Amino acid sequence: MRKTIAVMTSGGDSPGMNAATRAVVRTAILNGAKIFGVYNGYRGLLENDMIEMNRRSVSDIIQRGGTILGTARSQEFMTPEGRAKAAENLRERGIEGIVVIGGDGSLRGAQCLADEQNIAVVGLPGTIDNDIWGMDYTIGSDTASNTIIDAINKLRDTASAHRRIAILEVMGRHSGWLALITGMSGGAEYILVPEDSFDLDKIAAEIRAMYDENQKRYVLIVVAEGAGSAIEIGMKLEEKTGIDTRASVLGHIQRGGSPTVIDRVYASVLGEKATLALLSGVSNVVYGIQHGGIVNVNLYDAVTKKKQLDPEYIRMAKVLA
Repeated sequence: MRKTIAVMTSGGDSPGMNAATRAVVRTAILNGAKIFGVYNGYRGLLENDMIEMNRRSVSDIIQRGGTILGTARSQEFMTPEGRAKAAENLRERGIEGIVVIGGDGSLRGAQCLADEQNIAVVGLPGTIDNDIWGMDYTIGSDTASNTIIDAINKLRDTASAHRRIAILEVMGRHSGWLALITGMSGGAEYILVPEDSFDLDKIAAEIRAMYDENQKRYVLIVVAEGAGSAIEIGMKLEEKTGIDTRASVLGHIQRGGSPTVIDRVYASVLGEKATLALLSGVSNVVYGIQHGGIVNVNLYDAVTKKKQLDPEYIRMAKVLA
């Protein structure tokens, strides 16, 4: 049994990170272990910015978005020398393993730390993009998608009033999951994702025909940032259709807000599971949710394999448009 571990959040913040941190800390203490919180991600590891936590350290945080531990980028950690320094800081405090809560980049850093420095690592998938291989849920994705739906509902009102084309750009540089799931549930006519090609001329012609035949008062398009700029797409569609077009970029609003029930519960469940695994000697795995149950995925597979959008969802989105 490991007796001293740490927890950190890294990369882009996501709602539910605090719930996961809370579960890690309280599970470790309940099982007789010391638990350190690392501030500001991998930069905190390099700067030795960590503190021993107790149960009260994580009081009143389950409902809060963001992360009380903070997060930051670190170019130095991307080097072998930086990772060696981080490992030495952990060993000086007697820390035998660390729970890393973050997305693919953060988990990739964790894998390097484990492989090069023999630090025990267990990962939790904290990213709104829901793009970690081997699981169909990541911490924060449910809250972010509900935030986007709220924006879609509001955009629909003003688009209908003015008979406009409304384009909403959401996060997803490499994965279109957020755009696909919110576009489907928000009733978008078109959903543009990096995983699926689209013809802007064809879209423009279809929209113009719908307006000419008085079939539509407005058109709603959801686009993932990796598929293109909503502003540029909007300018091209207005030029091609002659229809008043407005583009909105939701930006970092998607990252904030109080986590939903789903994100609070799943983050807590995964936090406990990851902590018990790390304390018991497990390393180099990521815990996630797949088909409603808890799964553990090899850390190397999680960071090297690319998660694909469900082709059935892509097909259904076109059927329902």
